[in-house]
Amino acid sequence: MKEQLEKIYTDAVADIDKASTVKDLEDIKFKYLSRKGEFNEIKKGLKDLSDEDKRVVGALANNITQKLESSISEKFQLFYEQELNKKLEKERIDVTLPGQFVPHGHVHPLTSTTNEIVSIFQSLGFSVAPNSDSPEVETEYFNFDMLNVPKDHPARDVQDTFYTNVGENVVLRSQTSGAQVHVMEGQKPPIRIIAPGRVYRNENINSRKNNFFHQIEGLYVDKDITFGDLKGVLNEFIRIYFGASRPTRFRNSFFPFTEPSAEVDVQCIMCEGKGCRTCSGTGWLEILGAGMVDPNVLRGVGIDPDVYSGFAFGMGVERLAMLKYAVDDIRLFFNNDVRFLEQFKG
Repeated sequence: MKEQLEKIYTDAVADIDKASTVKDLEDIKFKYLSRKGEFNEIKKGLKDLSDEDKRVVGALANNITQKLESSISEKFQLFYEQELNKKLEKERIDVTLPGQFVPHGHVHPLTSTTNEIVSIFQSLGFSVAPNSDSPEVETEYFNFDMLNVPKDHPARDVQDTFYTNVGENVVLRSQTSGAQVHVMEGQKPPIRIIAPGRVYRNENINSRKNNFFHQIEGLYVDKDITFGDLKGVLNEFIRIYFGASRPTRFRNSFFPFTEPSAEVDVQCIMCEGKGCRTCSGTGWLEILGAGMVDPNVLRGVGIDPDVYSGFAFGMGVERLAMLKYAVDDIRLFFNNDVRFLEQFKG
């Protein structure tokens, strides 16, 4: 048996020396060292030997096994280094060459405009309403009913509002004003919040309108709030956002959820008030609607209008960005034209 082991060892060493690929080594390892290999088959006969022979032959078998495992491992390492060197030689990189330029993305102008507006109102003491109080998929209850919008109001028609098949009377919100109701139902005055978000209206798309755009809603409810407070807050916002030189005006208007109501216009930056396509020849562009919260809205959420009053406003982010950056077509914000977006890197 000793002679058999030594013969097998000699043959195995010869095979290892002749091996030229990793596959050859794997075959050799299986042939000699696997459970069905030649060494293992001989080891099975140890049980028939005397105790003294078992010790001698067993030690020899273990020694040969270790030597073969070491030899195979060294040959594996040799092949690995050879392959690695070939790969390094083939894929050699000249580290002195300049690197390849990879352009960096930047914040979209609508996002940066929203962030700027939010920052201004936060500096005026407003906090941002949580997303749970400003969902994009709404019920008519929050989008219309609780905002004092009559059942027969034209805004509730399918020609103006996107109705969904999620459930009965479920819509894509047409305004961020529903956030007012959510907040007032869960919070008692004083309340001073803004709610930015996306809104949807079933409108024809042109240079001034899109069927998907962004608004920022504002609400301030406390004791002794007046229309003068509303004008003061909005004028301060406009002064910070546009600068003191941009002319503005308040016009009488009507919204079901505010009384009295007003619209705020800013002089068209494209034509400096002379009249152009963007402002439809008027020289002005509306940037927001506002007014004192209607007493019916306050009563609907359990706030006593004889004790508390408040104002609300809603502004279009796209319209504000158009005026600030002299963009004459709202569709440019949604076309993903890199030539247009690159202008806002700063």
